Amino acid sequence: MGRPKIQRKINCRPAYSCFKPNGIPMTELTSIVLADDELEALRLVDMNGMQQLAAAHELGVSRQTLGSIVSRARQKVAQALVTGQAIDLQGTHLPQAQRQAKTVFSSSITQPKNVEIVETETEEH
Repeated sequence: MGRPKIQRKINCRPAYSCFKPNGIPMTELTSIVLADDELEALRLVDMNGMQQLAAAHELGVSRQTLGSIVSRARQKVAQALVTGQAIDLQGTHLPQAQRQAKTVFSSSITQPKNVEIVETETEEH
């Protein structure tokens, strides 16, 4: 049995419960769960362009742990995009009972109405 997972500092909550291929009902798709800390790590490193050491400090983990989280999250996202799976973002931070209640509430939301893509400058290495 491994060490217990330390508390992560999550500052990002997903706007929607899942992302899926357009035109295919969720009942016909397999899904991959992207944990809260994986989404937060992607936000900090990939979206915000933070260095891994700073992002690790922000998340409350070691740099090595952050690297593992980012690697696992990128693998899941790539697998979902390539194989046409849904990415489940339904509050992995919530207890199971609340997660099920949230699923019923937000299952009708499948795509955003207004999405703005903001490009940020990142340092060249």
